[in-house]
Amino acid sequence: MTQTSTPVSERKEATDFPQELLDIYDEYVHGVIDRRLFFSKAAKFATAGVTVAALVESLNPHYAWAEQVSKNDPSIKAEYVEYDSPNGHGTMRGYLARPANAGKKLPSILVVHENRGLNPYIEDVVRRAAKAGFLAFGPDALTPKGGYPGNDDEGRAMQRELDRNKITEDFVAAAQFLDAHPESAGSTGVVGFCFGGGMSNTLAVRLPNIIKAAVPFYGGQPSAEDTKKIKAKLLLHYAENDGRVNAGWPDYEAALKANGVDYQAYIYADTNHGFHNDTTPRYDEAAAKLAWERTIAFFKEHLG
Repeated sequence: MTQTSTPVSERKEATDFPQELLDIYDEYVHGVIDRRLFFSKAAKFATAGVTVAALVESLNPHYAWAEQVSKNDPSIKAEYVEYDSPNGHGTMRGYLARPANAGKKLPSILVVHENRGLNPYIEDVVRRAAKAGFLAFGPDALTPKGGYPGNDDEGRAMQRELDRNKITEDFVAAAQFLDAHPESAGSTGVVGFCFGGGMSNTLAVRLPNIIKAAVPFYGGQPSAEDTKKIKAKLLLHYAENDGRVNAGWPDYEAALKANGVDYQAYIYADTNHGFHNDTTPRYDEAAAKLAWERTIAFFKEHLG
């Protein structure tokens, strides 16, 4: 099934929706509430001219909005590759991109998707990282299920069906694969969004000798005990209106300070969870651009 696409002229912004509806939608897409309860809670926001189904459709991602770096951009080279994950799901697949004529080994960035597989938005982020001069790799956690299905609702359901511990091992193996890649300079960082933000924190804990820099976007935080294991430099991006994820930030910040972890943290005013994703109304152009500029500058400083 192909993700529904809405004409660009019909694109809406977060300010077009009540914050309560955005919060309910966030709970739905992250499995806090099921589809039936979401529709029930969202019903009060429907009007004579706008049904609940239409509201959902307007909140869903529309990938026609997404492509910032063309798949055919001659300045980069991109391809799908396989890698081995012996402690995870076995043979995995991902999207690898790099400058077309680098002529040298490159610092590398692992790009970790949200809770729905390697969708077009994340593939575009991989190309953006390559365009900035990095060897970039976006694994697809849905490989055991046949890969990202072309629809985010299906992708979320598929990812929930997979063993979470094995998914973690698949991303550990992906970071090891990227760090050891023949075109890698052996200086590796990770950036991730939502689920991928939490995974970025996890990889900083699990692979302190590989991950030199980690940039979680609105990601779940590790325990205080695990925070002690982090050696990477951290750049943390949070959305002001993301109460669900932000609830864990005070304890995480306290643990980072207590353990002398080098970090920078930004909370972007009036933004929602997912503000970097330019395929949904929650996208905030100013915050997304600033966060990405900071991210690339951070990786250039700490990865070379």
